[in-house]
Amino acid sequence: MSHIIAKSSKVLMVVYGLILALLLVYSYALIDPNLTFFNSSIWTAFRNRMVYLGYYQRPLSWNIYLTLVALLFLFHFILVKKSRQISVIKVAFLIGAVLMLSYPFLSHDFFNYLFDAKIATFYHQNPYFRRALDFPQDEWTRFMHWTHRTYPYGPVFLVITLVPSFLSFGKFLPDFILFKLTFIGFYLAAVYSLSHINKKSAIEFATHPLVIIEGLVNAHNDLIGLSLALFGIYYLFQNKKWQARLFLLLSGGIKYVTMPLLFVTKKHRRLNLLLLTIIITIIVYVSWRLEIESWYFLTLFAFMPVFNKIISRLNIFLVGLLLSYYPYIYLGGWDTQNKLDLKHQIIGFFLVANVVYLLVISLIAWRRGNFSVSALLSSREHTSDQT
Repeated sequence: MSHIIAKSSKVLMVVYGLILALLLVYSYALIDPNLTFFNSSIWTAFRNRMVYLGYYQRPLSWNIYLTLVALLFLFHFILVKKSRQISVIKVAFLIGAVLMLSYPFLSHDFFNYLFDAKIATFYHQNPYFRRALDFPQDEWTRFMHWTHRTYPYGPVFLVITLVPSFLSFGKFLPDFILFKLTFIGFYLAAVYSLSHINKKSAIEFATHPLVIIEGLVNAHNDLIGLSLALFGIYYLFQNKKWQARLFLLLSGGIKYVTMPLLFVTKKHRRLNLLLLTIIITIIVYVSWRLEIESWYFLTLFAFMPVFNKIISRLNIFLVGLLLSYYPYIYLGGWDTQNKLDLKHQIIGFFLVANVVYLLVISLIAWRRGNFSVSALLSSREHTSDQT
């Protein structure tokens, strides 16, 4: 029996790996036409084919993206259900290895990270005072967006990015790969720390499509802030308080939004619920003032150690966040208000659906006499199943 289970797990991993490989290839559908990785006829042919798919066959491109998101969620649920039979670390390594060279096709922020660090390591200037626009001779500016702004993030993220930037010596391809490896390293650290708190939560985090697409493929620095926060909470569960607060402080120094996690605790659920409310309020405020972005909600995964059902309770909304890229992929860009309005409508629809779902399960729990907000977001089990 155990042999059959092991064989089925291997088949599952092979199929999952193929889906990830398809995501890797598809991510180049929206590559910037001005970007060249290699001086090779093979690369040029591949890039041109993917550009044709992403820019001139948008309905097909959207259908591929939609299928990939559906498959990622399907395998996410399967792997979470089989969490006791598989190694979360092996799954995370598979995901990281396959997506190491994926292209950040839904955002240009990644290239700003590269150039911000390059300002410090190559041009020996301060990115808090100098912009990419100040270096018009640099070829990287051809495929960058937001070249007019100075460095908007915390000092911790800048320090982290200086390492891969320095090691690349100003060369784009090594910089791209080293930055991707940096994100994968923090992702693996997050999975490791979470696996020592709750293995099922670790699988849920490692395989979640929002983490994979926004954290690894698009490589938003929210993933690094999240990883540092999870590492801090891991130390909190190990009763190593000063190490815990140190990593939580470092997490807050990435993008500031996780700073309230400095006060997170193992047992005081009301305080943790208050911190969750504060962070959600910050995300809502930033989304209202600027624009709602799906990667903002990666921060919610930091609460998995204390509210282990929080992500499963919000999956309807999280699906909507990934599907809100419909105007960007199918219609092309965010250049009109109509496209942004459509994005907001998609997110709003899934948000309402998720609220209805929460109201239904809350009503059921209330009729049974065991309703509480904390119970809605977590079960009593906080196992430390090792991988």
